[in-house]
Amino acid sequence: MDLIFNPFSITLIFSGFLVGCLSLIIAFKMEDGTKWVAITMICGAIWGVFYGLELSATDLETILIYIQIEYFGISFLGASWLIFALKYTEIDLNKYKVGVFFIFVIPTLTFIFVITNEFHHLHYISYKLVSVGGIVGLKTEVGPWYKVHVIYSYIVFLLGNFIIWKLFRFSDQLFRTQTRLIFIAGLFPILFNALYQFGIYRPFEIIDLTPYAFLFSYLVLGVAIIRYQLFSIKPIAKNIIFEAITKGVLVLDRKQKIVDFNHAIFVFFSNQKSISIGTNAELIFEPYPDLLTILDSTEKRVLEIRLDQQVNSRIAFVEIIPLKDKGGIQKGTILLFEDITEDVNTKNLLITQKTELEQLNDLKDKYFSIISHDLKGPIFGVKELINLTQTGLISNEEFIELLPEVSKNMENVSQLLENLLAWTSSQLRGEQVILETFDIKKVITQQKQVLSRIAAEKNININIDIAEAEFRVVGDKNMVDLIIRNLINNALKFSPPFSETEISAERQSDFTRISIKDSGSGISEENLKKINDGKSFTTKGQNNENGTGLGLILVREYIKKNSGKLQVESTLGVGSKFSIYLLSDI
Repeated sequence: MDLIFNPFSITLIFSGFLVGCLSLIIAFKMEDGTKWVAITMICGAIWGVFYGLELSATDLETILIYIQIEYFGISFLGASWLIFALKYTEIDLNKYKVGVFFIFVIPTLTFIFVITNEFHHLHYISYKLVSVGGIVGLKTEVGPWYKVHVIYSYIVFLLGNFIIWKLFRFSDQLFRTQTRLIFIAGLFPILFNALYQFGIYRPFEIIDLTPYAFLFSYLVLGVAIIRYQLFSIKPIAKNIIFEAITKGVLVLDRKQKIVDFNHAIFVFFSNQKSISIGTNAELIFEPYPDLLTILDSTEKRVLEIRLDQQVNSRIAFVEIIPLKDKGGIQKGTILLFEDITEDVNTKNLLITQKTELEQLNDLKDKYFSIISHDLKGPIFGVKELINLTQTGLISNEEFIELLPEVSKNMENVSQLLENLLAWTSSQLRGEQVILETFDIKKVITQQKQVLSRIAAEKNININIDIAEAEFRVVGDKNMVDLIIRNLINNALKFSPPFSETEISAERQSDFTRISIKDSGSGISEENLKKINDGKSFTTKGQNNENGTGLGLILVREYIKKNSGKLQVESTLGVGSKFSIYLLSDI
């Protein structure tokens, strides 16, 4: 058994040995699915090494022995590639045990037919030794099973590549290199084998370049697997985990181009078509300069931004995480988007409720003080006056002289009680707003009559400037009564004697504006702000009339309950104008 080595045989033996070593390392280091690529590489290595020995042999018996050993690799090469493709795409082979069995039927029969060819000649009909260019080789006439084996090998290789292509044709950048290498490993050798099978290119008429193609592809693939741990993460598992993340994820490369994302990111952007592999992040984040300024940060950063969409505005908490290699060089950036809209809204609602509760508690404390002071004082005063009259310490004439002042105090107490009861009703048990259509001019006229005595005492003229006979609005009549009464009473309280209070009404689209204008002392900017914020405050009237601040609180609240609004204009020393807007009866 003489061996005469030549460049073809030496190249095959050396590269086959390298691929064999790489495949063994991979088989021990990698996971179950990736081990099948190692098995495929071992099959290719067996073919390469023993084909190299075949090209070095000079006698027929030795060549036939090497061919039989070669076919242990050749027969199962395609089947192991298909199993790798199925495992790589995480198809559960336990469900298809019968199918897996049939994948290995033809390879097994091929190997058996090769080692028993002398008895049936199904694989090779005939063969003979030839010497071309100093290389001794076997020239064969192939049998029917040889053709079955070739067709089967093409089918399983192409099927394996098709499965991978179909599943990962839209894969992200992370697995594009990986998928490209798989395709090369699967298609490049088949191309060379096709050149040999169809007689298009055969060096020295007998040399098959297919093992060279397999060994070259597997050498590159093996180095990539070991050096870069190319298949250390399964794409399917990665994709499942990636899509299971509830946060929106964007992965950018060092040039700030999108290389990966999950579907959760679409929640944050109305233009979903802009989120695609290769898109520059600047195009997406152009409306958010604060985010752009920290996008290339070398340290982890966080930011809260409002993302304005066509339908809803979302508030997002964004984490910017730089991706660095072992040398500390930044390779890209991960952006995590978390929707905190509900959290922010809830927080704002709690802050608003806290503020309102604090105001309510302050108001409550104040009104308890009113009850104990403003109500107790006048009532106890009347009680004491009656007691003094009964004991004779005050004469009937003196009692009659005091009655106007007593009446005035009781009038203030009456209005205070009315406001207190209305406020208590709205705060403790809530109030139903009973909407009805009524004539606002009639309500204003009635309230003018109720307050006419107070106006007469200060010589203030209440002028109602409403030209129409009827001016109908929609609202809760009892609430509107209280609103008008409080506003006219305030105008009289803060107006000087011999002045005029003007009341007018006009229609403005869907609303009717009722304005009450006085020539009083006016309201400061600070107190105007308190009115708009719904805060209570008190000031003395022109004749030192006391107030509680409750009236304007009720006015503001009742206008809101009637779907209206309050507008206040005032200039210190000139006067004030209160305008209320109520729904018009259309």
